[in-house]
Parts: sequence; C-alpha cells; structure tokens
Amino acid sequence: MNKASDSGTGPRAFPVGPYSALTVFQEGDRLRVVADDVTALELRLRDRVDHLEVLKASKDSQLAARAVSAAAEALFAWWPGADRIVLGLADGASLARELMDSGLAFMSEGQLVLLPELVMQRRDNWLMNPGRPPFPQLHVMTDGRRHPRRAAKPTGKVYGRFIPWLSQVISFRVAALENDLHLLHRWMNDHRVDAFWNEAGDLDKHRRYLAGILADPHMLPLIGCFGDQPFGYFELYWAKENRIAPFYDAGDYDRGWHVVVGEDAFRGRRYISAWLPSLMHYMFLDDCRTQRIVGEPAAAHSQQLRNLERSGFAKIKNFDFPHKRATLVMLLRERFFADRLWLPADAGPAVSS
Repeated sequence: MNKASDSGTGPRAFPVGPYSALTVFQEGDRLRVVADDVTALELRLRDRVDHLEVLKASKDSQLAARAVSAAAEALFAWWPGADRIVLGLADGASLARELMDSGLAFMSEGQLVLLPELVMQRRDNWLMNPGRPPFPQLHVMTDGRRHPRRAAKPTGKVYGRFIPWLSQVISFRVAALENDLHLLHRWMNDHRVDAFWNEAGDLDKHRRYLAGILADPHMLPLIGCFGDQPFGYFELYWAKENRIAPFYDAGDYDRGWHVVVGEDAFRGRRYISAWLPSLMHYMFLDDCRTQRIVGEPAAAHSQQLRNLERSGFAKIKNFDFPHKRATLVMLLRERFFADRLWLPADAGPAVSS
C-alpha cells in the first residue's frame, strides 16, 4: 500500500449520499467530511493510506459514523487495492460502539477495522429511504406461484452514487407515466433496442406497456440518469413471480432485470462499468434478503454476455422462452461485495471532482 506522502494527489473531493449529503475532501494526508457546510469529521492518513487517525468528530455519534463510512468509501475508491482501513480513535468510545453496532466495523487484534464489503452495504450512503426496514414476510399465491407479499413500490429517486472515474453521479428514479413516456417511446423505437426488445410501436402502445409495468406488483421500472441526463430504462423484477421462475430454483428474494440504454452518448464500457454495478448495488441494498440477481439475455447477444461476465455474472445455462433462446446468468451477493464489483477491475486513482 502506498504511503500517504507518496500518493501524488492534489486536493480532491468525493460526494457521498443522496443529493451529496456528505462530501469528503482530501488534501495531502488530511481528510475532512463535511455535512451541510459543517465539518463532521477530521482525519489524518498515517504512514499507510489504510491507517486513519480520527482527529475530531461530531458529538452526534450517528453523524460521525456516517462520516466515517463516507471517508472509507472515498478511500476505497481512490485506492482500489486497499482491502481494509484501520481506524485509530484516541478518545472515541461512543463512535467505536456506533460503528460496531451498525456492523460497519469490528475489532481485530485490538484494532478497529473497516472492510469495503461492509462499507458498501451501509444503505444510507446511497438509498433515498435507507431507514425502511425489510418488508415483513407473508407468503401469498399469484397465478399458481407462491411468493412473499411485496412492499408498495417507491416513487421518485431511489438511489444515487458518485462514480469517481467519470466524475459524475449516477441515479435511478422510478419511471412516471406522465414524465417518462416520451423517453420510453423514443428508446423502444430505436432500431438497436428493437432488435432485442421487439417492442417498437406507437405512443399508445408504450403508454399501455408502461402502465402495465407500473401496475404489476413484481415489477419496478426505473430511469437511469448521469447527472440530470436520462440515459436508460431498467425493469427490475422479483424472480419468484416472473416468467423466469420455471427455469431454475428461484428464491423468495431473487431479483432480475432488463435494460434499455437509449442514448448513444452513454454506450460503451466506461458507462457500463458505472450503471451495471450501481444497478446491482441498488438491488442488493433494497432488501438485505436478496442473495442472487439473475438475468435472461438473448443467447445470441454476445456483447451483453461478455459485459455480464466481466461484471461477475456466471453463465448457468441456455434455455428456451416462447419468444427467444435465452442464457440464464446469475450474480451472488457474496461475490459482488467480497470481490468489490462496484469498481471496474482496472480502476485507477479517481480524478478530482
């Protein structure tokens, strides 16, 4: 691990949390985490960039814990090779307890340790409603399929994340019929999209289509944005109630997805390495019981299959839907977090924001 003095970085910033609720600033070996123009945490990088010393922390232990989490996310993004952060607290028993009680840190050989796979499961850094608990389980029957009753769908923005290699924030919001129909209509009529979706048509067709998805309890339509620019349409589904369920042993909280990247400017590997893991991250955070994410791309869609393999999806098998030959792909929660798949394998130091 590089020494802090050898890191070669100038001042830089890393926004964390919905609407950049926290911002991590680094200059030399010092870090500050600012919330609403107030410094919530000051830290110093010690001899190694994976050793942090808390110099000053907010007396609000929950805010201080959020700030520690934000600083850790920034450091793990800036130095992707770091596998842990050792946190020094001269006089911070309450903060240490808050970090351990929330599962963000643990004691190892007398040291307080943060791991990236723990940091990236702290929901309030990315979700708009992080305090929402898992929906109580009650099994019901739908069309002959037994599955857990699903929570009411969210509205508005649900997720946001700063992408350091793009210096942009990606976000997902629930599609709204009155605001997003024109986008869906244009994208579905793109010849590149229609080649795999086969949903080209007039505005009325797409109005009925989106209205049907919004009314279906097992589906969640999302619009993806980089900054303020919409770039794609995503359909998330609970696998147990989906057409995919008969083709594998679907778990109660397995989730799947479909994608349309509608804007040419946001195609390509740099953007795929941002939106694809961010979408997976959202699904894993949305319900802690989701252990697997599945997909069923067309078996002939070789480029998408290569992208999925690079992103940690395993190819399970080929099978036949009535409308296409598909490949079942699967991503495990454990692999996503343990292998830190929210960052591209070749991610280098982030550029300044």
